[in-house]
Amino acid sequence: MEIKKKDIRALTKEQLRAFFADHGDKAFRGNQVYEWLWQKSAHSFDAMTNISKETRSMLEENFVINHIKVDQMQRSSDGTIKNAVRLHDDLVVESVLIPTDTRTTACVSSQVGCSLDCRFCATSRLKRMRNLNPDEIYDQVVAIDNESRLYFDRPLSNIVFMGMGEPLMNYNNVLKAIDKITSPEGLGMSPKRIIVSTSGVPKMIKKMADEEVKFGLAVSLHSAIDEVRTSIMPFNATFPLKDLRESLEYWYNKTKNRITYEYVVWEGINDTKDAVEALVKFCKFAPSKVNLIEYNPIDDGEFQQASNAAIAMYKNTLERNGITVTVRRSRGKDIDAACGQLANKS
Repeated sequence: MEIKKKDIRALTKEQLRAFFADHGDKAFRGNQVYEWLWQKSAHSFDAMTNISKETRSMLEENFVINHIKVDQMQRSSDGTIKNAVRLHDDLVVESVLIPTDTRTTACVSSQVGCSLDCRFCATSRLKRMRNLNPDEIYDQVVAIDNESRLYFDRPLSNIVFMGMGEPLMNYNNVLKAIDKITSPEGLGMSPKRIIVSTSGVPKMIKKMADEEVKFGLAVSLHSAIDEVRTSIMPFNATFPLKDLRESLEYWYNKTKNRITYEYVVWEGINDTKDAVEALVKFCKFAPSKVNLIEYNPIDDGEFQQASNAAIAMYKNTLERNGITVTVRRSRGKDIDAACGQLANKS
């Protein structure tokens, strides 16, 4: 029977050092391999050129590097790039590079499919097949950083966990990936350039606050009225707004980081005066800002983008109440790379 090799990137640096010591080699060899795996993103043991052939063969006998592969890359007319990323077990997720004049943002996935059931999102129609491992999340970022350097002549500047999946339902792996992304032994990015976007899992928001994370938090809100939110995001029945609000107050008191609310306005659903007044009230308990996001259809026509007048009503009412608001136009719609459109059509 063939022995299943362990993914070497599941090992800590200390475990790698111990492996070499146990195999009669110097422990520092573990440091060298660790650097190849993370800082240099080596895809194979043969790429580790400052390590002897015998040592590389020994690694090959004991381990694998389950590296992702960008199967297909699509480029939008607005410069956005969407990657279909094949994982070691042949499952596929999508990640997106979003360029502007001053920055390049990576939108990365945390699950194959999604744990939640938001009715307006294409990803939620794929059942959750599994969580991504920390190295699979890390690899998406590396791939987009390489594309940013190649096509835009600058390194990646920001990361948002807004791709496929609910990040807080893959909490441990997402935090391990962020640790690697921000570590000097990894990509060395500032945590202040990272935003984790959640549909709202109160217990996990409190856990993040307790761990004093340094990255930003965005909440996919879309309604501050329980009945409306439950009708479009059925899991809200389990995690109602009262619990979400309490967890966000806790987050702010612990971290002092203001909260970003992602909010889509739909015709006939949340384009009323009552809806915007409820949002204003919800924004008041902790410093926050609101991103009003353009809706991106997912084929069946059940949800329709609200009128410009409704968006203007939201913007004016929020600003009048001293709440920072930005109207975000979607990027990459022509290649199904915009918010809510990631569904592995390729």
